[in-house]
Amino acid sequence: MFDGYDSCSEDTSSSSSSEESEEEVAPLPSNLPIIKNNGQVYTYPDGKSGMATCEMCGMVGVRDAFYSKTKRFCSVSCSRSYSSNSKKASILARLQGKPPTKKAKVLQKQPLVAKLAAYAQYQATLQNQAKTKAAVSMEGFSWGNYINSNSFIAAPVTCFKHAPMGTCWGDISENVRVEVPNTDCSLPTKVFWIAGIVKLAGYNALLRYEGFENDPGLDFWCNVCGSDIHPVGWCAASGKPLVPPRTIQHKYTNWKAFLVKRLTGAKTLPPDFSQKVTESMQYPFKPCMRVEVVDKRHLCRTRVAVVESVIGGRLRLVYEESEDRTDDFWCHMHSPLIHPIGWSRSIGHRFKRSDITKKQDGHFDTPPHLFAKVKEVDQSGEWFKEGMKLEAIDPLNLSTICVATIRKVLADGFLMIGIDGSEAADGSDWFCYHATSPSIFPVGFCEINMIELTPPRGYTKLPFKWFDYLRETGSIAAPVKLFNKDVPNHGFRVGMKLEAVDLMEPRLICVATVTRIIHRLLRIHFDGWEEEYDQWVDCESPDLYPVGWCQLTGYQLQPPASQSSRESQSGSSKQKKKAKSQQYKGHKKMTTLQLKEELIDGEDYSFLQGASDQESNGSASFYIKQEP
Repeated sequence: MFDGYDSCSEDTSSSSSSEESEEEVAPLPSNLPIIKNNGQVYTYPDGKSGMATCEMCGMVGVRDAFYSKTKRFCSVSCSRSYSSNSKKASILARLQGKPPTKKAKVLQKQPLVAKLAAYAQYQATLQNQAKTKAAVSMEGFSWGNYINSNSFIAAPVTCFKHAPMGTCWGDISENVRVEVPNTDCSLPTKVFWIAGIVKLAGYNALLRYEGFENDPGLDFWCNVCGSDIHPVGWCAASGKPLVPPRTIQHKYTNWKAFLVKRLTGAKTLPPDFSQKVTESMQYPFKPCMRVEVVDKRHLCRTRVAVVESVIGGRLRLVYEESEDRTDDFWCHMHSPLIHPIGWSRSIGHRFKRSDITKKQDGHFDTPPHLFAKVKEVDQSGEWFKEGMKLEAIDPLNLSTICVATIRKVLADGFLMIGIDGSEAADGSDWFCYHATSPSIFPVGFCEINMIELTPPRGYTKLPFKWFDYLRETGSIAAPVKLFNKDVPNHGFRVGMKLEAVDLMEPRLICVATVTRIIHRLLRIHFDGWEEEYDQWVDCESPDLYPVGWCQLTGYQLQPPASQSSRESQSGSSKQKKKAKSQQYKGHKKMTTLQLKEELIDGEDYSFLQGASDQESNGSASFYIKQEP
């Protein structure tokens, strides 16, 4: 049952060396087929049938390998760059007749796998531009202004159990009173005054000083977990003065009586609130800890990586073989993509052995109990089998749910899943999901919940029907009862704002919106970007955070694209114009091509094992009955 892994070996006949990739390749005859995928042959006849030209960089490649439904761009980088002002220089160069890069010519004429053809040029340019790229500037963006001006609603902190204070937020709500610095004062020393919460948006609160009644003139936003916000009584205990704002000093002659009247029966923060915030921001993962993490270039295997830094529970992992420590991967400490050392061997998962024969000084294996626990399953009875069909979120394109197949059954409930019609013959783009993963679904899930199901590439019998497909392929559907049907009371609602990781570039956290809710499945839209960049994410994903999380933890937040565009047009620097897709690439379509070109870098081992849009959060029957 493990023969599938052994077939993933170095393929020198279909890949080119680094020296060959820099040479010009003679044009192929116009009638010579270059790629055959699912019975569909792409050639270079007159008119370049089956080909496409990127509107951003001018690269020519196989059309099916191009990004988005319109096939206008060779990669997500070009697509996003086209929508920003930085496109002008590239487009001008093309109009002046400048040719595409040498890398693009090689890509045009070499027989590469269609799914990954466009990635080669991007990878080459990425290395040359890495030092000049910077994240989008946050200058000018304010969550408070953004929410106020559009009457947005943010997801409450209690929706994010993995975030600081997520499990101990309590009943902090509107009308809660706090003590904060008084900024409307001419005194030389720092003084405080009492304010009430007018509106909550994640960690952020819109505050109004006591005495202003219905006057919002001096309202201001503040992070509730910040160091300058305290429960009522803190000033008295700390010997700090309470001074009314200068604007309203004349309103009352006896402010003490006013406060007694206003605060009688009012709520405030718990006295140990600050302590709880500090405790909830202590993270067990530390720098120099070693873990096994998915290989971002070959999703079918894991590699050893070392924790470089920890920010708000998010880990910057550097692959152990990275000499300059730039080959990294970002994820949360509760991510299903990281595991303790030895995990791959224990379940039979493919693993890339490191060239480093012994641990570096100071590095040590992460204790297994620190990792997220998966639900125990019983594989002794009826269980998943190789070849069974299901529906799964494509890890290389998180905006789609695709027809998929179980390619390998591992130990402890883990499965290797392949996306029908676009997987490599050697299984190099299989992805590991646990049987209880909220990212896999039984046959018919999309149909009953009115989600567009992506059929296998090259499948022409449309509209796609599961019953016909199972009969044509001689396959069976995975039993419905084996899937995870738990739906927690997550609290999300359509339209809520939050901060979300762009999983295609996991270093970036962006302003985002919940646009659909299918029981526990959320459709996350990145504000200012097209819908094709949306991502399906589980409601308990550690890659979702409350509004204000970046400010609280010191992480940089990427503002909406429209905001960065306005900054660019107003004359900001070129670095501020960079689109977010240019900063960091995660596990975007980068498996088969890299496997063929880079397997020489390290040996690969396979171990044998030693709904509808509802706002209701309750569980429901959302699977259709399977046809015989």
